[in-house]
Amino acid sequence: MNRTILFAFLFTQNILFAQFSQRSLSSENWQFKNSKDQNWLPAKVPGTVHLDLMENKIISDPFKDENEKKVQWIENEDWDYQTAFTVSSRDLKNDNIDLVFNGLDTFSEIYLNGQLLKKTDNMFRKWNIPVKQYLKPGNNVLQIKFQSAVNTGKELAKKVPFTMPESPRSFVRKAQYQFGWDWGPRLVTAGIWKDVQLEFWNNAKIITVKDIQKRVSDTSNDLRFDVEIYAQNAGDYILDLNKIHKKVSLKKGSNTISVAYKTAGMKLWQPNGRGEAHLYDFEVKLSKDQKNIDAKNIRIGLRTVELIQEKDEKGKSFYFKVNGQPLYIKGTNWIPGDSFSPRMTREKYQKLIKDTKDANMNMIRIWGGGIYEDEEFYKACDENGILVWQDFMFAGSFYPADEAFLNNVKKEVKDQVNRLQNHPSIALWCGNNEIDEAIVNWGYQKQFKYSKNDSLQVWKDYKKLFHEVIPNALAENLKSEKNIYWPSSPSIGWGHKESLTEGDSHYWGVWWGEQPFEIYNEKVGRFMSEYGFQGTPSLETTKSMFSGTPDLSLQNPTIKAHEKHARGWDIINEYLKRDYKIPTDFIQYNYVSQLLQARGMQIAIEAHRRAKPYNMGTLYWQLNDCWPVVSWSSIDYLGNWKAFHYQAKRSFEPVLVSIAETDKSYDVYLISDLMKELKLDTKFELIDFKGKTLWKSNQSEIVNDDVSKKIRSINKSELAQFNLSEAVLKISSEKDVTFQKLFFFNKPKDLKLSKPEIKIRKLSSTEIEISTDVLAKDIYLIGDTHFSDNFFDLLPGTSKRITLSKPLEKIEVMSLWDVMKE
Repeated sequence: MNRTILFAFLFTQNILFAQFSQRSLSSENWQFKNSKDQNWLPAKVPGTVHLDLMENKIISDPFKDENEKKVQWIENEDWDYQTAFTVSSRDLKNDNIDLVFNGLDTFSEIYLNGQLLKKTDNMFRKWNIPVKQYLKPGNNVLQIKFQSAVNTGKELAKKVPFTMPESPRSFVRKAQYQFGWDWGPRLVTAGIWKDVQLEFWNNAKIITVKDIQKRVSDTSNDLRFDVEIYAQNAGDYILDLNKIHKKVSLKKGSNTISVAYKTAGMKLWQPNGRGEAHLYDFEVKLSKDQKNIDAKNIRIGLRTVELIQEKDEKGKSFYFKVNGQPLYIKGTNWIPGDSFSPRMTREKYQKLIKDTKDANMNMIRIWGGGIYEDEEFYKACDENGILVWQDFMFAGSFYPADEAFLNNVKKEVKDQVNRLQNHPSIALWCGNNEIDEAIVNWGYQKQFKYSKNDSLQVWKDYKKLFHEVIPNALAENLKSEKNIYWPSSPSIGWGHKESLTEGDSHYWGVWWGEQPFEIYNEKVGRFMSEYGFQGTPSLETTKSMFSGTPDLSLQNPTIKAHEKHARGWDIINEYLKRDYKIPTDFIQYNYVSQLLQARGMQIAIEAHRRAKPYNMGTLYWQLNDCWPVVSWSSIDYLGNWKAFHYQAKRSFEPVLVSIAETDKSYDVYLISDLMKELKLDTKFELIDFKGKTLWKSNQSEIVNDDVSKKIRSINKSELAQFNLSEAVLKISSEKDVTFQKLFFFNKPKDLKLSKPEIKIRKLSSTEIEISTDVLAKDIYLIGDTHFSDNFFDLLPGTSKRITLSKPLEKIEVMSLWDVMKE
């Protein structure tokens, strides 16, 4: 039995037993062409025009060499897609047949058998089109004609009487990063970027199922499900929700049925670090006259989230309560994982989210210049206990507020909120990224010579979109328990003192302002939702930038082309001079630039955590990349952990020791995110780089749960007799919790390092032991495998076991001495 006959048989059987069925059209034989051409070429759905052009060898991979420059013509062209599919006479006996596009990028006309069905104008909407009357038995032809988003955006921009920044991207409801960012290429796509299917249904269908929760005690929530049903035919139906059997009478049109559910025996969904992320599956079935009409499956977690903002003597708090308990947020910002989103796989989503969990994080902010992510992203967050701060897709520009645009956004919000709201990971909906700040701080009005009325119009449009349309759409589609809305991130720009006393902060005095890393110790806000510093990707990812033999040189045009910040190299080098030496060898430069990034971010994260509970969250910029690039990411495009991600794991440990230097002392803080009291016997030792103990002290104490506490202040006079450029302070404990902190008193370039003899002993095919005769600073293990730890310090006379993700015959090793030696 061939595939077509087997599918037809199974499909027919499905019709016999169910009143609702789906048929994917994504796997049909699709074709595409430039609208100017005559010849059709093979295409893949879901996909993008760039991927199809690559597959047909019309363009080279834009991620390699300087090819990005060579493919800019694509964005100015119109592109056509088409396929043919068969429909049987039996199919046509269904009362209703809908054609459903889950994602069209972006401006398109949809034709079925030559009949124009719909014009689309939003990459982020779901398009549901009744098509029974246009279908015929046998062969049917579906065609989608895409217009250039750039050209269409330019036409829309002409309707506004003043110049909008970043025009024309802000006029098109499309992933904004595709127009180029300071970490991403300009690759403005078109195509059918999500699945397309036919839906066959009769009598009625389930539109949405929403779980509604209220916290009733420390251990349980009140739970009900609101089931929205559209009935073509009024009458009596049966609604089943797991073991609950309910008779319902439906009127013609829209109906909402509420079903209460007893939660006895169900456990709370907890964020990473607070317990297990318990999830529960529910099946909702609708039937009539003993025939299945429709069914939906959802997975939920029992949990409550609150955003607490209360005035205090220093400003206003900004923190999350999860299941009634304040939660210190540790995490990162997410950008799309690929410039071509259909290429993202389930495995890549799962790995990146697992990497955040393994680094002790509990929240990811989805940045507003990308996309509303695939179901696999949110599923992975649900499973790993990672909360999601969900921006709506607006970033760093001014946006129009004409009636058509606002209606389009309203429908976009409805589609996305209804799709995502049952995920227990969703914690907050945020209107946009940096638009309030852009209007107030970035000087666009002066740059584009706005009149007073122009400036007033911009602010009026902003208020309309982010303070009326989006929150009103949320209120229409969410119950209050899930409707936590924040209009703009940040709420106040980083140049204003209020940005550190209330709301969330994007602090860019480091990098953009070129302030020293140490300024992070002073610039601590209530919730730090963006800050960062660039570092180079791994050697493997750097080599992937080349189509041929890699030329690893800072002067190579390919490597230069994969740094998208106009002054990126200059800024990195300026900071390198402050803390390290600038190597001429590329491999050493690659290594030390990663150390620089990790060092800066360690200072920032630890300053934020020490300030708990004044500060209750730290989300660094950024977790991932969309192509091979020098960027702020802690994990590069190929999934390799940079030095920063290893450091983030250490800095986000549930129990952290952190040292703040003052004029007269070294103040030692113990930060605990654990919900239990700790009894500590803490050892303080000053050790020279050859392993000799120069000074030591012990102390015992009790540390409360979920706290940041100064546990010791070491007067500088106590250590004045020692040469601190060749000594390290070791702080450790082995009671209740085990930790070890190594604190260096000088900048890396000022340390008096000796050449270490680093030994690697193979314990098994995937486990090694590292040891050294003198201090080995920032040990870098090099090889095509993932090391359980890397870029770490090792004291003489000690050893460290490392596991490998896969066996490796040869492991190369480097340390800071190799770079800093005279």
